Amino acid sequence: MSRIFAYCRISTLDQTTENQRREIESAGFKIKPQQIIEEHISGSAATSERPGFNRLLARLKCGDQLIVTKLDRLGCNAMDIRKTVEQLTETGIRVHCLALGGIDLTSPTGKMMMQVISAVAEFERDLLLERTHSGDSKSPGRRETFWSTTCVK
Repeated sequence: MSRIFAYCRISTLDQTTENQRREIESAGFKIKPQQIIEEHISGSAATSERPGFNRLLARLKCGDQLIVTKLDRLGCNAMDIRKTVEQLTETGIRVHCLALGGIDLTSPTGKMMMQVISAVAEFERDLLLERTHSGDSKSPGRRETFWSTTCVK
């Protein structure tokens, strides 16, 4: 019989995983408390650098299911998410994402949806970083350096 695990990640200490737990329960998943892995770590950390996720990997067995509320719980960017899901698939673990309607990310349809959505999410994150850096460089009191060229005749 397959076991069901949940991975709940939050980025800051003032957040809680309670909403993620409630969402998983509302979706009809009954998960034993010892099979809910909670982690407080930045979303920019690669999955391989997440101690809680690594402990989860050590416990998962072929036939188990892993539930996450959102795709970004599984990695820091599209490539990391894909790598994580591929690793789980090779081990025989099914991965469900509630934000995508609970779809099994290890199925052909799930793989396609995951790749498209994670790429768009990464694009949005990169745009946000770009705007943030652009805003920093235009802040009052900040010196800007401009390149100049001199034409020689």
